[in-house]
Amino acid sequence: METRNNTGAIFKNDNKKAENHPDYKGKVNVNGKDMEVALWLKTSAKGVKFMSASFSEPFVKNEPQNKVLDINDDLPF
Repeated sequence: METRNNTGAIFKNDNKKAENHPDYKGKVNVNGKDMEVALWLKTSAKGVKFMSASFSEPFVKNEPQNKVLDINDDLPF
C-alpha cells in the first residue's frame, strides 16, 4: 500500500501474542518519510483510556548474501 505525504493507515494487530505486542499497527508517511507505527491501548492511574504510540523505520528483512568470488582478483599466490 502506498501512502501519500502526511497520511497513513492503522489496523488491529490480529497477531498479538504477548502483552507487550502492539494492539494496532500500521504504516504512515510523515513529511515524505515512510514510517511504521505501533499503538497500545492503555489506562492511566486515574482510569482514563488512551493510546500510546511508537514510530520506527520500516522493517527490512535481511536476505543472506552469497558472495561470489572473482577468480580474476589480483591474488598474491
